[in-house]
Amino acid sequence: MEQPHDLTIDAPRTWERPVVCVPVLVALSLVGGRFPSFSTEANLYVFGTGGLLIWLGLTKRVQARPAPERLGSGAVWWTLPVVVFGVFEGATFFAAAGDDFPTFSLLADPLLEDRMVRSAAWLVWLSAFWGLVRR
Repeated sequence: MEQPHDLTIDAPRTWERPVVCVPVLVALSLVGGRFPSFSTEANLYVFGTGGLLIWLGLTKRVQARPAPERLGSGAVWWTLPVVVFGVFEGATFFAAAGDDFPTFSLLADPLLEDRMVRSAAWLVWLSAFWGLVRR
């Protein structure tokens, strides 16, 4: 006998559980951290992992978590630093200011030369992207 859909509970698949997806994200970030910044291999890896996550999100193969009903009042204040960062980064990039006014990405290059720091940045990027896929 088939149950009505509103009474069934959709359990997450085994590979969607944190005990599985966290080690996978860590492994993917360790692999991504091995590639030099802006190399062909790194760019292909970014497009491959990002494309896979986009595909997972668009095909609804991942059980979506419910979105919050309303953002908190403090969320509006986060737009200010994001907008300032975007304007500053875009202006210095398009003006080609060079060393006089370096972009944030140029300032981060010495930090990202270390493989472990680059792997940590990969883990942050993949975790944020996975969170977006789950929404």
